[in-house]
Amino acid sequence: MRKVAMRKIQEQPAPLGIRHGDMVKVMAGRSKGKTGKVLTVDPVKRRITVEHANIIKKHTRPNPSKNVRGGILEKEGPIHVSNVMLLCPGCGKHTRAGHTTLPDGTKTRVCRRCNTTFEH
Repeated sequence: MRKVAMRKIQEQPAPLGIRHGDMVKVMAGRSKGKTGKVLTVDPVKRRITVEHANIIKKHTRPNPSKNVRGGILEKEGPIHVSNVMLLCPGCGKHTRAGHTTLPDGTKTRVCRRCNTTFEH
């Protein structure tokens, strides 16, 4: 009997509930308590990068052809999405995001505490 290689099925990653540009608060880790704007979102690894949180030191080598100075750079590192919570623009507290349908038929994210929409 001949063996046939099974092809892996590409699954869509589950939605994170946090988008680029959202304001979040770090709830765990060494940057606990810091707030900042979401810079990048990686739904496959379930990680986000938050402005001014999880600062790491990156040692770079000088490269004159690319006009890169060498030294130690400080930049934001990724944080797992389970370690952050959304900040509500209405009440200013960290909260979970709920979903509701507006009268015109569009779905939007809302604050679980005060029902303010997160959309800009």
